[in-house]
Amino acid sequence: MKTLLRAVLATLLLLAGVLPAQAAAAGPAPAPAPAAGEAWTPPLSTRGRYIVDAQGNRFRLRSGNWDGAQGSWNGSGDRDDPATHHSGQPSHGIPIGLDRAPLPALLADFRALGLNSIRLPFSNEMLRTTTPVPDAAVAANPALRGRTPLQVFDAVVAALTAEGFAVILNNHTVTTRWCCGLDGNERWNSAGQSTAQWADDWVFLARRYRDNPRVVGVDLYNEVRRDVFDDPNWGLGDGHDWHAAAQEAGDRILTEANPDLLIVVEGINWTGLPVDGFPHGRPTLTPVRTLSHTLTVSNKLVYSAHFYGYTGPRHSGATGMGETSDPRYQDMTRSELEQTLYQQAFYVSAETGTHFTAPVWISEFGIGADETGTKPRDWFQHLTGYLTASDADFAYWPLVGWSTTGQGTPGGDSWAMLRYDNTGRRSGVLDPGDWRTGPWAALAGTAGRTGPVPATPAWYQLTTDHRDHNASLLTRAGGDWDSGGRKAVCPDGARLAGLSHTGGRGLCATSDLRAAAGGHTVVRDERYVPPGGDWAGGYTKFQCPAGQFLTGYSLRGQRLSAALCAPARTALPAGGRTLWFDRGDNRPPGAPGADYASGHYKGQCLPGEYAAGIAFTTRAAARPSPAALLCRPLPGA
Repeated sequence: MKTLLRAVLATLLLLAGVLPAQAAAAGPAPAPAPAAGEAWTPPLSTRGRYIVDAQGNRFRLRSGNWDGAQGSWNGSGDRDDPATHHSGQPSHGIPIGLDRAPLPALLADFRALGLNSIRLPFSNEMLRTTTPVPDAAVAANPALRGRTPLQVFDAVVAALTAEGFAVILNNHTVTTRWCCGLDGNERWNSAGQSTAQWADDWVFLARRYRDNPRVVGVDLYNEVRRDVFDDPNWGLGDGHDWHAAAQEAGDRILTEANPDLLIVVEGINWTGLPVDGFPHGRPTLTPVRTLSHTLTVSNKLVYSAHFYGYTGPRHSGATGMGETSDPRYQDMTRSELEQTLYQQAFYVSAETGTHFTAPVWISEFGIGADETGTKPRDWFQHLTGYLTASDADFAYWPLVGWSTTGQGTPGGDSWAMLRYDNTGRRSGVLDPGDWRTGPWAALAGTAGRTGPVPATPAWYQLTTDHRDHNASLLTRAGGDWDSGGRKAVCPDGARLAGLSHTGGRGLCATSDLRAAAGGHTVVRDERYVPPGGDWAGGYTKFQCPAGQFLTGYSLRGQRLSAALCAPARTALPAGGRTLWFDRGDNRPPGAPGADYASGHYKGQCLPGEYAAGIAFTTRAAARPSPAALLCRPLPGA
């Protein structure tokens, strides 16, 4: 069972221990064998709220979490004592169960559950561990003897993908130990690890498997949460800014390692001290509505959230110390639960045509086979029903566990869907007597939408709040186009559609306007405004040359510094209209793309227009920020 901030009031008393990193492991990953099982064609990408394969067919993630490589030690006591490990199951830093069942048998059981994908947790420490795993840890798979944890991980990845499963790698912990209390793994940059080191590890691992096309995605970090002293945040620009860190790592993975990977970003799992009267809560994906991600490779972003009945939107999941009077999810009626889930996560996929629209993967949920409580059981029924009704992507936690100790006495993790005793005999959801079988079968057996998913217009948010936001690979290749300015550029395949008067935000819309040869023009004056073409009298106008359109902008302080224009692949109409937004919002009916600059005036061209210029003023006592756009009709509009 996953725990969140267990006895978190201990934050006032102590810091969790951390483990030193070791030398980085090296060596190529095994080459993938021909795939079998469910028919799908990698790589995966996204279209609106759906994940699709290379043929454009919907690929619903029906996943399980095969944990263990992230660690099982609880953080105190002798590591060699099974009693100090979660549920008495020492994992030895590799996926659980390899001591009890051969890989082919495990994978056959995964397939029987209806799974098509596996979330595979790991720790950063695992990547550097050079000591081979004990022979006993792979007793049922003797071919894995003498291998390091990373080499065992390699073999598991190769076996899964050879059987046709999609694999999503999940950075679960920094040090190899059980998550998720005060364990030194609260953030991606906990335990003395910097954001740059964390991103380096991701680039290393993504490169390691880039020749295996069924390694389809990277889940950047698990359950980002508060440590002893500090909260993570979404957009403050400091060292605990999870939005910025995910953007940095995602872009590095796509540009330095593998542009085909899905980038999975989980929301924030916990902030504040769980004490009645003090601010605290589980933000999950609520901040995405006002600040989403725009990656350098489009159609690769997936958002993720976790839900367990014993936790709640403001409940840590603790009992006794760290417990508040806030309701748990299992205390809610079905309608209350569904409304809460929508507000915390499901709106991201349900509200299409916005800058934040993306698939939502509920990458952890679960409950014990030995659960007898009415409320927890009802919660599980309600959640799985909502996952089915909303056609959501999902991953159960955990997939594999023990049913006996090494001596054959009852023990292990009752939450696991598949449990193996010390002789390899299986029990769990696939066998009679497990009350979870019905709800699971209904969820996993409902295909949801299948077949082709048509491409739809997409919207992307740009932000210069704290740094550059250059989402264009073509523009990046040309170097720094406005040194000293805060720059924002739309992804390749998109055009600038809107700007905020203050705040530095922008909105991009999908477009096939850009010429394949790339190139751009940086505009810092009015040289491209033709005689008699003053479309914003008294204002300074940065206008694109004929045949070009806006893809970016830069700011110095509040003042517009430059406009970035790209050549079109076809002739562009001239003329157009002036769209003012310095005294209020001026956006198309229905506000396509949604509110991309909350709290600021915004201007936005119509969907059938392209932006060709930005106007601003340098008058005393006036803001020198964008005030108007030159909007012109798209070809054929």
